[in-house]
Amino acid sequence: MERTLSSDLFSEKAVSNQSAMPLRVLANLMLWQRRISSRHQLARLDSRLLADAGISEAQRYEELSKPFWR
Repeated sequence: MERTLSSDLFSEKAVSNQSAMPLRVLANLMLWQRRISSRHQLARLDSRLLADAGISEAQRYEELSKPFWR
């Protein structure tokens, strides 16, 4: 029995990986948006609210200096 390239393209595993990709992309976009939003909120906190949350200025600076994908 000869195996062709086209049969590999339509295997069950290949099709399931292709259909899951848009969901992974969407999940990453949503995660990045949440990070951006939470860092904007963190940037707006005054020193009293930071102290209430137990966050130092150094910790805030460290979090705010991260790129959105990290």
